[in-house]
Amino acid sequence: MREYFIQMTGTMAVILVVAAVIAGSNLLRNLGQQNKSWKHIVAAGLLGGLFGIYGNLAGLDYHGAVISVRDIGPMLAGFTGGPLGGLLGGVIAGIHRHSMGGITATPCVVATCCIGLACGLLANRMRSTLTSPLRAFLTGFVMENFHLGVVLVMVKPWETALEIVKAIYIPFILINSVGFTLMIFMIRYIEQQRDLTIEKGRMQSDLKTATTIQHSLMPPISESYPGRKEVALAADMDAAKEVGGDFYDFFFVDRDHLAFLIGDVSGKNISGALFMVRAKQILQHCVRDLSPLAEAVRRANESLCENNEADMFVTAWIGILELSTGQLRFVNAGHNPPVVLSAEGERTWLRRKGGFILGGMEGISYKEDSLTLLPGDKIFLYTDGVTEAEDRTHALYGEERLMACLEAHEAESVDSILQAVKAGLEDHVQGYEQFDDITMLCLEYKGSRAVSGPEKEA
Repeated sequence: MREYFIQMTGTMAVILVVAAVIAGSNLLRNLGQQNKSWKHIVAAGLLGGLFGIYGNLAGLDYHGAVISVRDIGPMLAGFTGGPLGGLLGGVIAGIHRHSMGGITATPCVVATCCIGLACGLLANRMRSTLTSPLRAFLTGFVMENFHLGVVLVMVKPWETALEIVKAIYIPFILINSVGFTLMIFMIRYIEQQRDLTIEKGRMQSDLKTATTIQHSLMPPISESYPGRKEVALAADMDAAKEVGGDFYDFFFVDRDHLAFLIGDVSGKNISGALFMVRAKQILQHCVRDLSPLAEAVRRANESLCENNEADMFVTAWIGILELSTGQLRFVNAGHNPPVVLSAEGERTWLRRKGGFILGGMEGISYKEDSLTLLPGDKIFLYTDGVTEAEDRTHALYGEERLMACLEAHEAESVDSILQAVKAGLEDHVQGYEQFDDITMLCLEYKGSRAVSGPEKEA
């Protein structure tokens, strides 16, 4: 009996390895489809028949009976190819077994064909149920008992049949049942992993589309827009994931007032992106329609608090620049302080308290501040992804490095300043993983010009 166990286990292991390789291919994926073509049925039958033949060749002889794991092949063919696939696998394995001769040759042909057919019928009716390890084992157990039952009925004399069954019963039943169970489990596992890979690819494609859509929501910067000689603008957004929660915006409140803002949502990825869209739209509508600015921000906070079941919030800095005078009115709602770069070479953190974060609590009031920009003055806005960017030692980029970079490039254009900060961040992190969105906006006030920009937008 020990020899039977060792030999049958080794044969089963080889079949499992080969089946695992095939299971990872597109062939077995097609074989597992509910609506099978003739090509798939024949392929399943041939595969099961070949496994059955290998089981025959690797089997052990016991008084004219071949003790093997042949039945695993037709059972697999039935599971993947349905009744016809199982029957074909059983016929192929059975014919080969009959060619080997012996006292159990004919009963084995009958049993093997019936087992392949029965497994195919079961798979068609209850495939998902059959993938349970316990039910798969019980299925194999019943099938192999049926096989030995056929031997008892067909082999003569009956005493010889009974002696054969007694000698091989435990290894024959156990190895074939366990082998079929492992085969089903392996196929099911590989199918699940393949489905996960396909779903992941689909999600990646959707996220790429979402990234394109998110970037399209940011206002374009071109010669035609904002299209005013009084200002120069540059902005950049780099999400840590496919989509992020940072945003920037700029738009004309009227012919002489340009609103610009930057925000950072508490959530990341899809949740942050969805809340970002809502926050951006609400802020734009409130700033356009309400005055003063502090009241617009207060109303935006109330709107963001409504139906905020996810308890998300956003930090934001909102400014309105009067193009004819350079007067800048602004509100800081819990955001990082901007940096003002004056034309005279002074650099100042605009640390003014404006109010609480947006969407965090109802009933909050906000304070409006102001300053006057002179021709050549610049203001640099950013999210905390800039100052909190880490290198491999978890050292932050920090405000000091940011200020040093701005000082070194303050005389350059707004585009060059953003590129310099990006280069400084890359030098600091040295390829270390980005954990937060990085967004920047830089505005230069060039002085009063003849107003020729767009009328107030709808």
